[in-house]
This record gives sequence, C-alpha cells and structure tokens, in this order.
Amino acid sequence: MSQILGVKFNDYGQVYYFTSGPFVVREGQHVIVKTDQGMGLGKVILIRQAPKEEDDNEGHKPIYRLANEKDMESTAENEALAKDAFKFSRKCIVTHKLGMKLVDVEVFFDRSKMVFYFTAPGRIDFRELIKDLVREYRTRIELRQIGVRHETQMLGAIGNCGQICCCRRFMRKFVPVTIKMAKEQNLFLNPTKISGICGRLLCCLSFEQEGYEEFHRMCPRVGKKYTTSLGQVKVLRSNFFKKTLSLLTEKFEEREVSIDEWNEIVNKPPSEEALAEAKPRPPRSKRGGRPSKPDDSRRDTKRGKEKSEEKAGGPQGRGKPKRSDKSGSDKRDSQRRPRQERPERKERDGTPDRSTPEGKSESRSGDEKSKRGRRPRRRRRRPSKK
Repeated sequence: MSQILGVKFNDYGQVYYFTSGPFVVREGQHVIVKTDQGMGLGKVILIRQAPKEEDDNEGHKPIYRLANEKDMESTAENEALAKDAFKFSRKCIVTHKLGMKLVDVEVFFDRSKMVFYFTAPGRIDFRELIKDLVREYRTRIELRQIGVRHETQMLGAIGNCGQICCCRRFMRKFVPVTIKMAKEQNLFLNPTKISGICGRLLCCLSFEQEGYEEFHRMCPRVGKKYTTSLGQVKVLRSNFFKKTLSLLTEKFEEREVSIDEWNEIVNKPPSEEALAEAKPRPPRSKRGGRPSKPDDSRRDTKRGKEKSEEKAGGPQGRGKPKRSDKSGSDKRDSQRRPRQERPERKERDGTPDRSTPEGKSESRSGDEKSKRGRRPRRRRRRPSKK
C-alpha cells in the first residue's frame, strides 16, 4: 500500500506531498522527485497512509527514486558552489555600485538554474550583473527580490521571547498582521515591543486573534452603562485570561464578575436591596453641572413683590417715583420735530429774528448766553414716522 510523503527541499521551505509509489520510504530519508523546474532532492519529514484509490482525488505525483551516495555528494558540491557564487556576486554588486543586499544563493540539484535572493528599497537595474554571472557560471541565472520577512526567514534570528523566530521554525506562509490586532489584545502600542527582528509587527499577534475575537463577541461594550440586577453599572474593562469583567456600580465601587454571571444579571430590573442602597443624587443644572441653589425660589418671590409694588406705586418700592407716560411722548415729539438752529445763529451774530416778538427773543437770548460755553451736539436726523 502506497504512502503519502511530506517532502521539504530546505529548512525554511514549504512542505510538498508525493506518493511513495513502489518504494518503501522511512522518515528522514532523501528522495529524488520531479518538479516543474527540474529534478530536485528533498528530505522526507512526514509519512501518512494513503487513502483508498476511490477516495484519492488529490492527484499526488510519485517520487522518482531514492537518493544514493552520489546524489548526496553532488548536493554537497552544489552547496559549495552556492557559497562561491555568493562571494562573487557580492564583489560584482560593489563594482557596479548597486543599492541591493544579497541574502542567499540557491543552486538546483541538476545545476540547471541558480537563484540569487536579494533585498532592495526600490527597483534596480541589474542587467550588467546578470551578464557577469552568466559569463562566470554558464547556466540560467535568476535574481529574485524578497521582503524583510522572507530575509529573516532565510537567515534565522532569536525573537523577543528568547526562541528562534516562528517564521524560521514552523511558519511557511505569512499572514497579514495589522495594528488593530494589537489594540484588541490590549497591548501597549510601543513599536519596540510589538515589532520583530525584521521591523514588522510580530507574526504571533495573529495566532491568538481568533480567540480574542470570540471573547469580544461575548463581552459587552467597554465604557457603556447597562441596567442590571445590581443597578446601573458601567463596564470598565475586560480580562481575556480570567474571562471576567470589571464593573463600576452606582456607589462608585469596582466589582469583578465572570462572563456567566454577567449573562445572568444583565437586562434585569434592579433588586430591592440595590434600590435601597442607591443614594439619590441632587439634580444638576444644564450649564455648569452643579446642583441648583435653593435661593432661586426666594429671588423669584422678591422680584414678584417688587413688580407688584411698582405697579401699585406705594412707598415700599425701591424709592424711585414712577415715571409718567408724558416723558415718553415728549421724547418722541422732540425726535419728530425738525431742528430750528438757524434763527439762534442769527441772534448770536446780533441780528434778531423778525418773525418772533421782542419779549420772547430776549428770554431766548438769555438762555442761549448760559449755553454758549458748551458746544451743541449734532444729532443725526431721523426720518419722520408717518
């Protein structure tokens, strides 16, 4: 019965599945397989029993054969060739003054192709570099640009936790990580704490994200007030590890309850004990939020008394006599009357007005002599009201 083999071509590469075919393979052995890019030598890291032929719809390819000593020797020669190619390509990069960093060199098993992995901030014109490499090694050359995460995966490093980076150990595909994940997990948004060796957000943030999302679905909204059997409470924070909630009661006391207890007390009318313990708060004013003063009613009563006394005209008012309506009508008549300043100017010059009698002109001239010291104010004429 054939087996399903999990084969890796390098330490940080993905796992590809093949069938054992007529060969008996053990875990840890090397096998030769056919790939889209030619023959390749890989290591068996996983073995499982193949399903029945009726249910086998995956279509795994069989291995070509088991690896022998000659194959292992050629593999060692390819590794030595990759080291030499790495040194030679770095010299060529320096001579051509290219802004790129060489990371690794891979040589295929049959030496049909060589792949040079590099990182760069932008696009680079490496046509002259390819010519030098083809002239030196006489095979197909491929320059592949990668990101900083793949660079860390190839080189390997020690993470903040003290272990080898996850991308080097077991991760084969990178999952997008966002700053929203760090916020939902209540982490400090410090770049040095939530970033890895590569300078990007930690990949391990995505490992627990599903658990945090499920926990937040069960929890109420933080900062919102709810009516419960304990009275009106406010949700302060939630604890993912304890699966608890911190509540602020009406007596300004902090209380911690579990998720199950929260589901029992939420959306229930407050008990009699909670109503008895709750203290009535004084009403707040709209402007400043301070409680209203009791002297406002007294002021209103005083104002009402003063208004009634003013209407009655008694001596209990403020001491000011009530003005008659005649003064208001006189002001309106004075505003409506046109100004008569021309005859006064003539009297000042010494020519009396002929239209007025002598007695009236003398009295008028006596009043004007007392007003000569000050200058009359000029008023704007207002249109007469019809």
